[in-house]
Amino acid sequence: MGGLAQVIGSMLSWLHLYPINLCPGTWPWTITLAGALLAASPVFGAILVALIRKGTGNQYDTPVLIVFGGIGVLFGFLVPWLATTVVSNVVNEAATNGTALGLTRSDIHGLNQATTCGLSQFGSQGDYLGHGHTVYEALIRSTGGGFGIAVYVTTLIGVPVLCLLTVMVQQRIALRRGPRWPGRLMWLPVLAFMVATVPLEANLMAHFWIGFLVASIAGVVLLSMLGAPSWGVINRAPKPKPAASPPPPRPQQTPYPESSLAAYPPGLYQKPGDLYRKVPDPEPYRPQHNTPLPRTLVENAPPPVRPSTGAGQLAATPGPLPFGPRETTAVLWNSANGRFRRVRQLGHGGFGTVWLAKDTQLDRTVALKFAHAPDPDTQARMLREARALAAVHHPNCVRVYDIIEDVDGLGIVMEYIDGQMLQEAVAAHGPLDDVAAARLWATMAGALAAAHEQGVLHRDVKPANILVDHNGLPHLIDFGIARTKGDATLTAVGMMMGTPDFLAPETAASGTATPASDAWQVAATVSYGLTGQPPRGHRSNPMSALMAAAQRLPNTHLPDRSRHLNLLRQALDPEPARRPTLTTVHRELTRWLAGAGHTEQGPVTVVTTAASRQGH
Repeated sequence: MGGLAQVIGSMLSWLHLYPINLCPGTWPWTITLAGALLAASPVFGAILVALIRKGTGNQYDTPVLIVFGGIGVLFGFLVPWLATTVVSNVVNEAATNGTALGLTRSDIHGLNQATTCGLSQFGSQGDYLGHGHTVYEALIRSTGGGFGIAVYVTTLIGVPVLCLLTVMVQQRIALRRGPRWPGRLMWLPVLAFMVATVPLEANLMAHFWIGFLVASIAGVVLLSMLGAPSWGVINRAPKPKPAASPPPPRPQQTPYPESSLAAYPPGLYQKPGDLYRKVPDPEPYRPQHNTPLPRTLVENAPPPVRPSTGAGQLAATPGPLPFGPRETTAVLWNSANGRFRRVRQLGHGGFGTVWLAKDTQLDRTVALKFAHAPDPDTQARMLREARALAAVHHPNCVRVYDIIEDVDGLGIVMEYIDGQMLQEAVAAHGPLDDVAAARLWATMAGALAAAHEQGVLHRDVKPANILVDHNGLPHLIDFGIARTKGDATLTAVGMMMGTPDFLAPETAASGTATPASDAWQVAATVSYGLTGQPPRGHRSNPMSALMAAAQRLPNTHLPDRSRHLNLLRQALDPEPARRPTLTTVHRELTRWLAGAGHTEQGPVTVVTTAASRQGH
C-alpha cells in the first residue's frame, strides 16, 4: 500500500505544479483534476470493449463475457476506488502530520493555506478537504443550513448520478450495432464504486465528482470517434457448438454436387458443408386429368411437388367470400374437375395472370395464377415458384395451397388477400410514421429471411408487391420471378429482373442477385413508405431509372427526419458486403419497437372497417 500511496502522492504533486487559484483554494481544484484523471479509467475500459467487439461482433459467449466482466470490475470499480481511497488518505495524513508520501514541502505548504471566498470557517485547505464531514454525514446529519444541504445534495448526489449516466452512454456507444445488456458489466461496478465512497470526506468527493463528470463527457466524444464494428463482423454467424455425440448416419440421403442444384426442386435440399442432400419426394405429382404433360417438360423439369387432395392438407381454413351470389355463377374450369369458379381478374403481369376464384370444394376464396404461354420453361418456372412459396412459413408472406392443371397450363392456388398495395395506401393516407415503418420493415425482413432460409430470392420487392389488408397488416406477394440461389437456367438472356426504381445497384449492373439485394430492395420500399418517393427519386422512364441504379447514383430522397435514417443509409449501401443482414435489421427494429412500447405485429396503415369497405 505504501508504494501505491507514493504513486498517488506523486500524481497529486504533479497536478499541483500549476495550481488553479480559485475559490476555495488551489488544493480543492487539484482534487478536481485528480477526479478528471481517474474518470479515464471507465473510458479506457469502454475503449477495450469497443476494440474487442471489432473482432467478436455480437458473439457474447462465456469467455467474452468473462473478459467484459473483468474489464468492468477492474476499470469501473477497483482502479478508481483504490485511487480515491489513497487520495483521501494522503490528504488526511498531510493535514494531520504535515507530511505524506509523494508530496513536497511546497505541496504541504499549500495544504496549510487558508481557504478563500468566505470559507474561513473551514480553516486550512487541508482541513477543508480532510477533516470535514463524510459523505454520509453531510447528507444525513448536516447542520450547515438549507443552502449547505442543497450544495451537498447537488454535488454528492446529482453530479454522481450524471457521471453514472455518462458512463452508461459510453457503454452504449461501445456496444453499437448490438444488444446493450453487456453494458451492465461496466456501469454496475461504477455504481458500486460510487456507493463505496460514502465513508470518504464530503468536500473532497464533491470536487472529485465535478472533475469526473467533465472528463466523462469528453470520453463520450472520444468513444464516438472510435467507430462501430463492421457489418461483416456483426453479421458473422455464431460458431456452432460441438455436438455431444455425432448424429446417426442417414443412409437414405444421397449427396449431390452443388453444380447439379438447378436440376432439383428448391426447398427440398439442405446444405451441410459443401454438399446438398436430397430429401426424397414420397410420391410424384399426378395431373388432375389424363392428358400427359409435354415430353420436354417431363424430361427437363424438376420433379413437381405432390398436390393437396383434402382439407386437412391445405394451409389455411376457409374464409368469408368477398363477392355476392351472382358472381359465383362464373364458368367452371372443367380441367380442374370443376372445383374452382372464376370470379374476376385481379392482375396481369409479365409472368402470369391472377384471378379471384372460389374453391367450391372448401367454400373459400383463393387467388389463381396462370402462365400466359404454356411452354415447358414457363411451367417449370411456375412449379419452382410454387415449391419456393410452399416451403416458406411466415405470417406476412403469401401462402400456396395447391397446384392444378388447366388447358392453358399449370395454375398455382394461393391465399387471397383482400387489401390494397402499399403504394396505394401511401397515396391514400400519406407517408408512414416511424412506428409503422418499423413494423413494415421488421415483418418484411422476417418474411424475406424465411424465404432465404429455403434458398429462395424474391428479386422484386417493391411497394406494388406488398399488400396491406383491411387490418392494416402487410403481406409480401408475387414471387413470380423468385428463383433458388444459383438457378439461372430458365431465365431468358437479357431479361431484366425487377423494377428499376427499387433495383439494387449490383442487380442493375447485371451482377448476381443475393440476399443482400433483397435487403436493399426492402429498405428502398420502407424509404418509399416514409417519403412517398423511391430512394433515388422518380425518373422520366424505366431506362434512365435502370442507368441510375447501375451507376450507383446517391440516394437523394431519404427520410431525413426519421429515427430509422441511419439504418436506412446502411441498408442502402451500394456495396452488398457493407449492408446489415435482414436478421440484423429485424433484431434492431424489434428492439426499437419494444423500447417505444410497440409490438412487431400491428397495423402499418389506417385500419379499414367492414362498414367503410362496403361504402366503396
